[in-house]
Amino acid sequence: MIKEELKQIKESPEDLKKFGLTIGAVLVIIAIVLYLYGKQSYFYFLAPGLLLASIGLAIPEMLKPLNKVWMIIAILLGWVMTRVILTILFYLVITPTGLIARLVGKDFLKLRKIKSETYWEKREPKTPVKVDYERQF
Repeated sequence: MIKEELKQIKESPEDLKKFGLTIGAVLVIIAIVLYLYGKQSYFYFLAPGLLLASIGLAIPEMLKPLNKVWMIIAILLGWVMTRVILTILFYLVITPTGLIARLVGKDFLKLRKIKSETYWEKREPKTPVKVDYERQF
């Protein structure tokens, strides 16, 4: 699955140009924020940001290896974070909901065996309406 995503990384000149400009702009914005807060480290973001943006405009093909590494890291990070988020969601939302429902005695799927002659559930007859025939779902 990850191999398929790696094969689909776009490396056209337009995509490389967009990559250089986007990453460059983000680095320049970080540099501006650092400069406004009086941090001396703003230059460490400004120089690479301007360099990436200018290479993206002038020679986008030069960004191909950097784009490949960036996308590999992004795909791997996405794969890991998806599992982390779904695990957290399961253990913080789904599991407590199930435990509370079980403690309260709720049977969502009506799987509990009830001792009776029949398991038939009576329904009150409903008068058909035109909409019921139009939307049968």
